[in-house]
Amino acid sequence: MIEVDNSQQTQESTDTVHNITGYRQYTLFDISIDPGLKDDEGNELPRPYNKNQMRKWLKKVRWESHKAEKRAKEKARAKERRKEAREANIDLGPNRKYLKKMKLEKSKKNIGVIIDLSFDHLMMEKDRYKVIKQILRCYSINRRSETPLQFHITSFGEKSKNDISRHNGYENWDVEFHDEPYLDLFPKEKLVYLTSESENIIENFEEDTFYIIGGLVDHNKHKGLCHTIAVDQGIRHGQLPLDKYVNMQTRKVLTIDHGKGF
Repeated sequence: MIEVDNSQQTQESTDTVHNITGYRQYTLFDISIDPGLKDDEGNELPRPYNKNQMRKWLKKVRWESHKAEKRAKEKARAKERRKEAREANIDLGPNRKYLKKMKLEKSKKNIGVIIDLSFDHLMMEKDRYKVIKQILRCYSINRRSETPLQFHITSFGEKSKNDISRHNGYENWDVEFHDEPYLDLFPKEKLVYLTSESENIIENFEEDTFYIIGGLVDHNKHKGLCHTIAVDQGIRHGQLPLDKYVNMQTRKVLTIDHGKGF
């Protein structure tokens, strides 16, 4: 629980944060954490130990407390936009109910995309969130495609599960989530790792093949890592023909959702 120590004077500083109840403001110096805080299963919860971590923790608590309210407002705004579009005779495209009926069983069963999430330990929390956002976009693009691909996420560890749990209902996606790495799930000869360092140019997608995209936001800290992994594991690798179709001003590195939408 969050306890307020009223014996201390409230500090007037840039560290002031809003109490999640919204009744007043407290500084980080006013807030302490119950040392016996536990989750529903009786496990002791992790807690911040310094001021910066405390600020991040409180931000997450506030976000979680207002998540349902924000989602309701977003739904109301979306409903209003749909109404305005209908009145203006604007084609809205397929609705959500239709998309839910378009199951991936109708997709190209012999061609798939794998997002490799084995890099959690190499990223900070904010970069892991970026990966999740890109995966959300991948899923959205694939769902709206006339010929959606099989979509797999491998090495789905605890950090990734905690990050994606912010998005309610992800368990109902037409995506195969696997705790195991891709080598435990697919024959090696059916795998191709997409990496900009590969000398192999992919002009056409092969039948009965799964293309791996590294789930890594690294800011060039781990340049060539996916290529090295593919070589070490004896997996085929290749890069998309960006020079032929895209005017790239910098390194030929795509985000996860760019690779999926190509």
